[in-house]
Amino acid sequence: MGSDTFVYTTYIRTTPDELWKALTDPVFTRRYWGVAFETEWTPGAPMVWDEGGRRTEDPEQVVLAAEPGRLLSYTWHSFTPAWAEAVRLGHDVCERLARERRSKVTFLIEPSGDTVKLTVTHDDLEPDGLMKDMIGEGWPALLSSLKSLLETGEELPEPPR
Repeated sequence: MGSDTFVYTTYIRTTPDELWKALTDPVFTRRYWGVAFETEWTPGAPMVWDEGGRRTEDPEQVVLAAEPGRLLSYTWHSFTPAWAEAVRLGHDVCERLARERRSKVTFLIEPSGDTVKLTVTHDDLEPDGLMKDMIGEGWPALLSSLKSLLETGEELPEPPR
């Protein structure tokens, strides 16, 4: 039986405030993620995902915790046909994802000498679900690009899908 949690830790040569900005500022998130978040970054605030020119809105898509420079958590986005088209996923894949329960992601930011320890926990996943498989590849690539952007000023190229 699989676990319902994915955890990934990396160390980035940056400050907690710069990492927070990179996780929340649309100018940064578009560069390494291709997504801009529209939200007030306060607990309970709705989140709109703008990805590939498509906006994904849902009343259950919300900020769960927001402590600048320390902690950020939100529910994972909704899976719509428009989103699937924007990220070039098939209709059948989108339908499978939409049947899975809503998951959440948490970013824990901790100073660690001259670096910042970033731990990403994505939980409430279906233990043997498609989303768990997808984020198992997605988060390491995304966080590597974030690390590169903060340390060198250049994000990594998007990996092929």
